Amino acid sequence: MSKVVEKNFSGLKIVIDRDMCIGSGACVKIAPEALELDDQQIVSFRETPQEIDADRLRDACDVCPVDALRASEG
Repeated sequence: MSKVVEKNFSGLKIVIDRDMCIGSGACVKIAPEALELDDQQIVSFRETPQEIDADRLRDACDVCPVDALRASEG
């Protein structure tokens, strides 16, 4: 079973499937206020995220090469 974590930002529910993540870091480059690579080089949520634009969060999810990140309204 996958290790899936989720958090709400800027009116979006962001879901990270940590088992799918390959650590490309493309998402972090787009949304460093909310996302980071942990010590295993897997994307995770920042402990204390800063305010971020919803469109940039969607872009960060869309750029994931393995669809480990998903955004939905909520």
